[in-house]
Amino acid sequence: MIMVDSSVWINFFRGVSNETTDKLFNLLRSELVCVADLIVLEVLQGVSSDKEFNEIEFLFRNMLSLNILNMETAIQSAQNFRFLRKRGITIRKLNDCLIATYCIENNLTLLQDDKDFLPFRDFLGLRLLTN
Repeated sequence: MIMVDSSVWINFFRGVSNETTDKLFNLLRSELVCVADLIVLEVLQGVSSDKEFNEIEFLFRNMLSLNILNMETAIQSAQNFRFLRKRGITIRKLNDCLIATYCIENNLTLLQDDKDFLPFRDFLGLRLLTN
């Protein structure tokens, strides 16, 4: 199963064609894609028109959706944040830490277009579909 980060969804919905959006397009046809509650929030909060909001909401509601924030993920995310900080790496976005940790803990591969996930790959074993 492939978790798709907001960095890819946002480009996809804006019509940007690049390696990650092309992969997403192909994955959507294979039904191997899942989305997380925090990712839905990140994508939908930036949508300006009601029509587009409703279309994107419909798509997300018809996908496998995962609720990623729970006590175990919160604690493990804090541990991962501290682990990386001790190595001189500061994670800028709390949501990225939660998403990466959830993927690691649940053996999900992440499709993303955000360099902030690279330390999770390099030091904590996050599986990335790109980069």
